[in-house]
Amino acid sequence: MLRVPVLSKSGKPLMPTKPSRARRWLRDGKAKVVHNDLECFAIQLTFETQENTQPIAMGIDPGKCYSGIGVQSSLFTLWMGHLVLPFKTVKERMELRRVMRRARRGRRINRKLPYSKRCHRQARFDNRRQGKLPPSIRANKQLELRVVKELFKLFPISAIHYELVMADVDKTSGRKSARSGIGFSPVMVGQRQMLNWLSKLAPVVTHKGWQRDGNGTSQLRQWLGLAKDKKNKANQTPATHAVDGVTLAAFEFTRWQEWHSDNAKHGDWSGYVQITPAPFAVIRRPPISRRQLHLCVPSKGGKRRKYGGTVTRHGFSKGDKVIAEKAGKTYVGWCSGDTERQVSVSDANWKRLGQFTASKVQLLQRSTGLIVRRQAKSKCRAFNWIVKSPLIERVDLTSIPLHPASLRVESHAKYDEFFHETFTILLAHAGAFHPTKSTGVDRTFDGIVNPGFGVKLGLSTGLAIPCPQF
Repeated sequence: MLRVPVLSKSGKPLMPTKPSRARRWLRDGKAKVVHNDLECFAIQLTFETQENTQPIAMGIDPGKCYSGIGVQSSLFTLWMGHLVLPFKTVKERMELRRVMRRARRGRRINRKLPYSKRCHRQARFDNRRQGKLPPSIRANKQLELRVVKELFKLFPISAIHYELVMADVDKTSGRKSARSGIGFSPVMVGQRQMLNWLSKLAPVVTHKGWQRDGNGTSQLRQWLGLAKDKKNKANQTPATHAVDGVTLAAFEFTRWQEWHSDNAKHGDWSGYVQITPAPFAVIRRPPISRRQLHLCVPSKGGKRRKYGGTVTRHGFSKGDKVIAEKAGKTYVGWCSGDTERQVSVSDANWKRLGQFTASKVQLLQRSTGLIVRRQAKSKCRAFNWIVKSPLIERVDLTSIPLHPASLRVESHAKYDEFFHETFTILLAHAGAFHPTKSTGVDRTFDGIVNPGFGVKLGLSTGLAIPCPQF
């Protein structure tokens, strides 16, 4: 059963609760819905209560382009995340900046003068007191740290389990399997700095992918019976990276122990942990270009056009979640650019959905620096992590926000009409769908983890489609 994050009256994270209890608290006025940047449905109590908690662990599986995070208790999997890291984007921009800097330096130097009299860069001494992370690595670690801090606001996390990447590149060690730099991974850079940041939040325990003592990530994952997708790591499913995050978090509750007899060596897993269905989210940063006064290729006539930045001419900022209408269809996405009269709207993968008239674009939520796309349903089963629904994939309602931070009041009627038209289409395609409320916008909890008006697929599966609450 899925669990709902709960905050105390003072804002301290408490143990997650059942959806039925959360519904009852919201109905009786004992709780209210709170917003968070991860778009994870959570409630805050309006009455005083005890703040006793049980152990909850977080597992982090870092990578170069993708990372996986999982939050786990001994009885429930609470949250799973797939992070799309900005490594490639930052690396390309740093390479372009280096090329342009070298070109400017080459134009500045007067090569007619002797070498000793040329205007080279001024000599500088090394006054750095601490190590410096490369920009691409630093961007990766900062995104991981941002998501971790947001999760600490929702769950009473007591420990962090982090996977260390150890490539065998020490050729001077004499090992036959050692390679001189061939197996080096950018993930190894900045690991100690990341552990230093995480240690300020909670105790950190490190693991390796495979260990001789049997407590490696892959060894526990195989014992839990969880499938790992190793063919295409770019797949945004729990089986690629989030599965390792959940496995690392499970180390808090189970461990491999060996014992020896007179003529044999034995071992077994001790402890107890249960993997259950949990919300799954794909998170990335909006790839917004920095503002540039001088373009790489100057335009003719000396007129410089606007490039980069987050400000638009229509009151929106790049990264804002908006709802737009065009040719009778409604789109939900993120503001990615503008023209004199139009606003560009992109999806969660930053692929442009289209350009819309500014008057037909309305704000749903201001930019939080994160793009969160929640899956309609994620199940944690042995060798079957996610159960896909063809109807849900075709309609794609997972990008609709749950709690808009700011919404124009005069557009409520239009939103209600849009939602009812969408649900009518669902009812026509699947007879098992039945709406939880016939008219109006339901302001109560809809059954699992999604607030607002919801549609459920059958009574046995409990599949709910998230829709906004106003």
